[in-house]
Amino acid sequence: MDHSQAPILQAMEAYHDSGQLPFTPPGHKQARGVDPRVSAVLGEAVFRDDVLATGGLDDRSSSGGVLEKAEQLMADAVGADHTFFSTCGSSLSVKAAMLSVAGPGEKILIGRDAHKSVVAELVLSGSHPVWVEPQWDAERHMAHAPSPQSFAEAFDRHPDALGALVVAPTPYGTCTDLATLVRVCHERGRPLLVDEAWGAHLPFHPDLPTWAMDAGADVCVTSIHKMGSGLEQSSVFHLQGDLIAPELLKERSDLFSTTSPSVLIYAALDGWRRQMVEHGHEMYDRVLKLAREVRAEIAAIDGLHVHGRDDFVGGGYAFDADPLQIMVDVTGLGTGGYQVTDWMREHHRINLGHSDHRRFGVQLTHADDEETAGRLLTALRDLGERAAELPPAPELEIPPPSGLRMEQAVRPRDAFFAKVEHVSWQRAAGRVSAELITPYPPGIPAVVPGERLTAEVVRYLRSGLAGGMVIPDSADPSLDTFRVVAEDD
Repeated sequence: MDHSQAPILQAMEAYHDSGQLPFTPPGHKQARGVDPRVSAVLGEAVFRDDVLATGGLDDRSSSGGVLEKAEQLMADAVGADHTFFSTCGSSLSVKAAMLSVAGPGEKILIGRDAHKSVVAELVLSGSHPVWVEPQWDAERHMAHAPSPQSFAEAFDRHPDALGALVVAPTPYGTCTDLATLVRVCHERGRPLLVDEAWGAHLPFHPDLPTWAMDAGADVCVTSIHKMGSGLEQSSVFHLQGDLIAPELLKERSDLFSTTSPSVLIYAALDGWRRQMVEHGHEMYDRVLKLAREVRAEIAAIDGLHVHGRDDFVGGGYAFDADPLQIMVDVTGLGTGGYQVTDWMREHHRINLGHSDHRRFGVQLTHADDEETAGRLLTALRDLGERAAELPPAPELEIPPPSGLRMEQAVRPRDAFFAKVEHVSWQRAAGRVSAELITPYPPGIPAVVPGERLTAEVVRYLRSGLAGGMVIPDSADPSLDTFRVVAEDD
């Protein structure tokens, strides 16, 4: 296919060139109604290009096939059979993918390190999760994607499970052996869904981890805004093979999608695909070299340890790791990742990515260069010199991996919609949670509705909150009380 095309961008240009006048939404009418104080910050171009997808960018019957052409080009660029654009983020895309595999009461295997959007789908669909344990690094307190063997054992215990879902890469940048996991699923005639939200760049350079479609996965969900050049909320999901019908996946997506999609998001997706096909390899040649240099420079700073393949892959916890996700342990500085993240923003106006009680993450993309890397390194060297000024490391009560796992006493949907009551944290152990409790980032639930709370998990969450952990979705932000299923329900 001709990847010099960008159907959505070209249609937007044609829309403006033809001098069309809308008597339709959006009500700002190409910025004419926008408060000048707003356009002074956002710019008029944002509103000028904010047009309807149907009856604007295309005609009322979408006879131009603008979106379809852009999706076909995206599928061709990455070797998928079908691609669908989403303007509601991968949180929508993963729900559509899961709902195309399992419905109410049906089983699906899921890595327990899944994003909270996966649990939201379980609440909506009523399907039954069979949790598959991650690869736990007890020394570093990190979870990596479950191994193919763990999924095989779960299928043996639950042969009625209709498919499997795994997160790869994880927020730490580590990956499981997808090709082997595909074989585990396909030998049983089951599809594999891959939440590859952090892997938009993977198809475009051979020195990056193998991406899901090349490994043979059936559906791959990708957040283009995370590692690509998409706007926030931009996501695509790819499909190949015959285990899931494309019309079924599209139908499930339509249940969640907005009927007023942002063509700004569509246009950025379209342009990013063209950029990657034409220049992606050379861009990642450069940024991979930059990542090696940045890793070496950070490792030279006293008190900082850069996690590398020896920690993750060599340790047997992962099959591969994305070199552009740089995880840095700060325990040598006597402080925590939350505290470093706050200090870097306050003193150097640098925003770091994933952080936890003992590490922070640096995400490099094709947009980074020597200038951005230099500013980061200058700030980190200053951090090393001024570490004594930072608060001490938080004292989290982190149980062993076995202590973090809880019994899934009832389905997430049943617990979420049950009659509930709020109990003090001292009385929460043994009760069935009716809420989702998710430390952010990375957005992996510590507690899922329907799980039976334990004293270890309650203490871990409360100590984490006191130590700087952000938990945005608990019913009681202080975690003094927990929302649980009423005892008489």
